Amino acid sequence: MSYKDEIKADNLPLHIAIIMDGNGRWAKQRGNQRIFGHKNGVAAVRDTVEAAAELGIKYLTLYAFSTENWSRPKMEVDALMTLLVSTIHKETSTLMKNNVQLNAIGNLSNLPPDVEKQLKASIANTSTNTGTTLTLALSYSSRWEILEAISQIAKEIEDGKLHSGDITYDTVSKHLTTANMPDPELLIRTSGEYRISNFLLWQIAYAELHFTNTLWPDFRRDDLYKAIIDFQKRERRFGKTSEQVINKN
Repeated sequence: MSYKDEIKADNLPLHIAIIMDGNGRWAKQRGNQRIFGHKNGVAAVRDTVEAAAELGIKYLTLYAFSTENWSRPKMEVDALMTLLVSTIHKETSTLMKNNVQLNAIGNLSNLPPDVEKQLKASIANTSTNTGTTLTLALSYSSRWEILEAISQIAKEIEDGKLHSGDITYDTVSKHLTTANMPDPELLIRTSGEYRISNFLLWQIAYAELHFTNTLWPDFRRDDLYKAIIDFQKRERRFGKTSEQVINKN
């Protein structure tokens, strides 16, 4: 029996988020520069997206480039941005074939013009697809996102459109970049690191966390299947007792 056969189709996570980590170490182990790892990570993205689409995962969010990543050496950042343009362009046909809709979150205005242009073109080209929604988190960090949400809410209060006493969890959620998608139920991080790294901090309040030692360029669909199987073995209580969850079912 394959790992895919072990997955229960009636208990799939609606939204999976992935911190794609380990490209640099993968390249270093092979005596190459970090960008070599990023280039080889593209195959992992393709296989993961196709596997998610085949399973019927509705939302898949990949942490592609954080706001903190801008502080990396200029040569690496420039190479990453060039890789982004070529990858988005080349992979649009794969997205179309798999009925995947492309989306992006983050401070996208900070991206180089050619990256932003190609990104918008691919988002437009895939906008009518109805399968998995693939979201790339680019120039993104959760603290930036929450700060932006607070600023928007404060402006609405100043303009008299909102009263401070009416602010709820839902108010904050609606001002985040992920307002049009459900919160992740499963968060995967590769490379053996046990950190969230400023990714979807508000949204993963009740997500199941899955950590794997696999470096991102080596991550394949079986690794995704294993994470989903692990997710399906867990009891999701949301603050309740086991007895309450069992009785509800």
